[in-house]
Amino acid sequence: MSRLDELRGSGKAKRHNARTIAALTGNPGCNRRAVLDAAGVDKLKLAETVGFPGSFGQSRFALSRGNAFEAMLKADDCALLRSVLDDSSAAYQDLGADSDDTLGDRHSRTVDLLSTASAALIDHPLLTLDVAGQTVYLEPDLVAYAHQGRLQVVEIKSFAIVDGQAESAKVSAAAIQAATYVLALRQLLERLGMDPLLVDHEVVLVCPENFAMRPVAVRLDVRKQLSTLRRQLSRLAGVGEIIDALPAGLTFDLNRPAPELIEAIGHVAPRYAPECLSTCELSMFCRDEAGGTTGALGRPVREALGGIESVGEVLALADGTRTPTPDQEEAAALLRQALRLRSEALS
Repeated sequence: MSRLDELRGSGKAKRHNARTIAALTGNPGCNRRAVLDAAGVDKLKLAETVGFPGSFGQSRFALSRGNAFEAMLKADDCALLRSVLDDSSAAYQDLGADSDDTLGDRHSRTVDLLSTASAALIDHPLLTLDVAGQTVYLEPDLVAYAHQGRLQVVEIKSFAIVDGQAESAKVSAAAIQAATYVLALRQLLERLGMDPLLVDHEVVLVCPENFAMRPVAVRLDVRKQLSTLRRQLSRLAGVGEIIDALPAGLTFDLNRPAPELIEAIGHVAPRYAPECLSTCELSMFCRDEAGGTTGALGRPVREALGGIESVGEVLALADGTRTPTPDQEEAAALLRQALRLRSEALS
């Protein structure tokens, strides 16, 4: 049994996807998430077991709407999608048609097809990306051969574009997911000895228009997201080094009692921030654990305070009841000034 299998225990490994990578790279300093994701631990069930359940992910209605929208677009060999992409003559190949394929088999078929450029629309391709020392399989909605033989990622989303506008948070999340696929495609072409820039930095986002299910295609430039993704992935600590430092025999097996799991979780350092509530299944546990710390107030507060971890210590430095260490002098002076200004304003 490998160390990752031992950490996961008897549960089935959860697979990474573009959503989890986007969340992981959004908080690269969190060793806890890196270890749990690398081991494939089901964080949602882990949170429930330790007494911090929460609603997470898309609602059943949103999932049903998304599946229906994608099925409509891909019916009849993507006839409707091809019309939206303004390429009704494009050839089509579905790599997910054979349900008996293993991940490795489908990835090999994807590599073969991309190396020959024999199809214009590739459905259910399977790509790989190295994340924190682990090979992760990714499945874009579609890869399209765009103009002059360039590869273009097509991302299908069920949120509406109303009067040419969509909710910015949803568009931002779609852009970072699409950038993950672009990066994986470019790395694949590099391994094949091809020009990675054959993969377009513009992706096509297909969404319902207004309040109907009529699809509309818009283009997103994801160069900014690509730059952020590369930088964050490079900053992720090698998960192997983190795991090697953990106590022997440590496991997050969901069959163990809650107190033992809470103790096990405590051995891996978190980096909680309020943003985690929308991206991590274990965030409610970490928020409770982070009570009384500056990190619970957000990254800007933590960074502005120069690494002072406790709210109690911050208050003591502000009112002068605690003598600052040399590296806390600047933060302490700002805190004393802030307290003076607050007192003057209240008086």
